[in-house]
Amino acid sequence: MSVDECWNLLARCELGRLATSVEGEPDIFPVNYVVDGPSVLFRTAPGSKLTELSANPRVAFEVDQYDDTDAASVVLKGTAKLLQVQEEIDAADALGLAPWTPTLKYRWVRIAAHTISGRRFERGPEPDRYRAGGEDRATS
Repeated sequence: MSVDECWNLLARCELGRLATSVEGEPDIFPVNYVVDGPSVLFRTAPGSKLTELSANPRVAFEVDQYDDTDAASVVLKGTAKLLQVQEEIDAADALGLAPWTPTLKYRWVRIAAHTISGRRFERGPEPDRYRAGGEDRATS
């Protein structure tokens, strides 16, 4: 997928996965988000996400989209930053992102993209794993 196709897919989706790593221990969090320019923003509350991001702001963010015949996946790698300047917080609030869970999430995090990549593929049944070139390996 081209860079523009990757950003377009990110803009169409609402739920992604934030991958972090602290002291060699990976973690992953589902988050709803919004795209703003070449970055992704999400809201959160104090807790493990913010703790991990303060220890290591380098993250990966992934989204998938699929139907019965096709699928696509986009991975963004970048640096996460807690918004602390009121002007940035006000601009993020204006994007209209609401939490999916009934909790107060007043902290905004912006992931500035360093790289973005994606792939599309057709969905279908698994090939016969025991036949290659017409021969049945299980009986050969």
